[in-house]
Amino acid sequence: MYKVTVYVTYKDSVLDPQGEAVKGAVHRMGYESIENIRIGKYFEIQVSKDEKDIEHVIEEICDKLLANVVMETYRYEIQEVGM
Repeated sequence: MYKVTVYVTYKDSVLDPQGEAVKGAVHRMGYESIENIRIGKYFEIQVSKDEKDIEHVIEEICDKLLANVVMETYRYEIQEVGM
């Protein structure tokens, strides 16, 4: 069994309105040293051990479903877990 962790965030060139709102709230709390906050999505995917081309499958899922590749970027980590 594999555990795949996928992180999806806006590209640097795309405005992150949620991140800006959180940054504003953090500044109002008195933490003026915070320069930037970006909001993203986090996914955990379990894949059976017999999947031969796990990277291809995960990239296809990310490209077609989890990320809007025009505005977002993603990265993933694959970890083998017992079962």
